[in-house]
Amino acid sequence: MQMNHGSARTAHRLRHAGLAWLAAWTLNTQAQVVPPESLPEGTAAFGLKQAFEAAWSRQPEALSLTARREAARATQQAAQAWTPSPAALEVSEKSDRLNRNRGARELEVGVVVPLWLPDERSRSNALASAQVAAVESRATAAQLRVSGVLRPLWWQWQRDQVDADMARDQLASAQRLAADVSRRLQAGDLARADQHQADGAVAAAESVLAQAQARVSASLQQLVAHTGGASGALQSAVVATEPTPDDSPVDVDGHAAVLALKDQATVAERAASLATAQPRAHPELLLATTRERAAFGETNQQTITLGVRFPFGEGPRHEARAATALADAAEAQAQLALERQRVLSEREAHRRQVDAARVQLAAAERRTQLARESRGFFDKSFRLGETDLPTRLRIEAEAVDAERQAARGRIDLAAAISAWRQSLGLLP
Repeated sequence: MQMNHGSARTAHRLRHAGLAWLAAWTLNTQAQVVPPESLPEGTAAFGLKQAFEAAWSRQPEALSLTARREAARATQQAAQAWTPSPAALEVSEKSDRLNRNRGARELEVGVVVPLWLPDERSRSNALASAQVAAVESRATAAQLRVSGVLRPLWWQWQRDQVDADMARDQLASAQRLAADVSRRLQAGDLARADQHQADGAVAAAESVLAQAQARVSASLQQLVAHTGGASGALQSAVVATEPTPDDSPVDVDGHAAVLALKDQATVAERAASLATAQPRAHPELLLATTRERAAFGETNQQTITLGVRFPFGEGPRHEARAATALADAAEAQAQLALERQRVLSEREAHRRQVDAARVQLAAAERRTQLARESRGFFDKSFRLGETDLPTRLRIEAEAVDAERQAARGRIDLAAAISAWRQSLGLLP
């Protein structure tokens, strides 16, 4: 009896220690997904925003953005110039020294200045302004595409971490239960078959933990590949929920993807407008001075030449260029209309997913509370010999599953909010 009484007291202490550990783990799990406003002021922890910045800095669009901006500004400056292309200097000399050498000589120096076609300069300036705006919207749309790839990877990594944490909890619980069964087997309260079942539960928990850790490693490596090897920072990442977006109507044209296509359509339309104003090559104005003499000893004569070179129209070449520009503009407008509809549909779908995730999380937390209480009831009943081991193992599995669903529900809600923000065109 003293041995049984000591075993009971030990089991009682172990049970309270296990419940305390579980409570601490639950609080820690809940703290893993925290609202950003609850972080201490000045916190520089590595989170989704920092992961996005690391991923964006490695993208080709980010690396070429400065050069594209400079090119767009240079194009705009060229469109505002007085001439469509730089002026040219012409110098020529004629002499009879090669065969007769009578002293005849002619020197001509002139400047050729290209001229804008009617309305070409204003349309070129409008096209250049559209291209400057398109560079910025294209970069923002590229950032949104990067975040669209990174966000699912980030939250999948968090789900895998929750599964690994729960697998550790399940293993610890199974080990404590197996130790309790071993003591009761030695006391003669349980059979050898019960020990085998308890040890089997430990082995199963070890297998689940190994699989969960493998998934964590795989999802972490995917993040590392996108963020440039920031695995050390990822290991200490703080998982904070993104702010819930305002549910008020938002102008769909402000969405980064829509804005990029809208600017692209504007560029195509202005390129088509410019093409119609360029039916021929640029006219050229010639201003030259000529100094000549007919023979040796005669007085040099100087003349001024003013001329205009006016090319003929390009015909089918101009028509082909204008038709291609109009086709590009029509295609861009069609893509813009489709993108507007896609954004509106995706926005509403993700808003509803957030509502469903909130309902699922509330249900999972209620189930967790009930499973936790049931675990306590059956644990006491099992220790009193009123419940067999299979029932105790089943209740334990249900409690662990309920905890896992609640923890994943918090991650799912945070991921749904993140996806909603993505559909609204909001960066991390």
